[in-house]
Amino acid sequence: MSLQSQFEQVQQRIAQACLQAHRKPSEVSLIAVSKTFPLALILEAMGYGQHHFGENYVQEAETKILQFKQLNSLSQPIRWHFIGPLQSNKTKPVAEYFDWVHSIDRLKIAQRLSAHCAEIHKTLNILVQVNTSNESTKSGVTPEQVLPLCLQLQQLPNIKLCGLMTITSNTNDSKLLETEFALCHSLLQQLKTSGIHTATELSMGMSADLELAIKHGATMVRIGSALFGQRNTQH
Repeated sequence: MSLQSQFEQVQQRIAQACLQAHRKPSEVSLIAVSKTFPLALILEAMGYGQHHFGENYVQEAETKILQFKQLNSLSQPIRWHFIGPLQSNKTKPVAEYFDWVHSIDRLKIAQRLSAHCAEIHKTLNILVQVNTSNESTKSGVTPEQVLPLCLQLQQLPNIKLCGLMTITSNTNDSKLLETEFALCHSLLQQLKTSGIHTATELSMGMSADLELAIKHGATMVRIGSALFGQRNTQH
């Protein structure tokens, strides 16, 4: 199946899921997870109207973003989302090259991003990653840590706390997935009632479970394999 056909198929899935959830398709942004895939595929996807791309690996993403910036003939906007674990020594390039960071789980990382953004007069959109599955192998704060961390983050300059992100259990158990999606949604509501009115985004749902995520309020779905196929796993 061609990349265009796969994009159309995913967009149809999003539209159908929104219809069933009594939501507007415009409420859900498609983040095309382009990690390990070449810039050529990103450019092709842009031709189909895609402008949000997710990357996990800083060095790989930096190369792509710099190559993209050299293509001055392209006037279309593009938004880069960093969706992988972020180490302290990688915060500077992430602050410089990305528009969104989905994986904040420590105050220290956010403080470093804030400082780097101040140097380059930029505001960075961030999401706090929540470990809704309570798995030790996953990054993210516990549900109990979400509000205290977010209250600290909203005080930092040059970053905007926009909401939450989660990576659910790797399972086909739809009831378990719905429980985890619903938990993340309830945590976002808690932020709003606590006065954090900038927290409006929920980044959750991937190729296999985007429908369930949209049912439970996802505003961003991170889709890789359903768009680009199986990726190189050598990273």
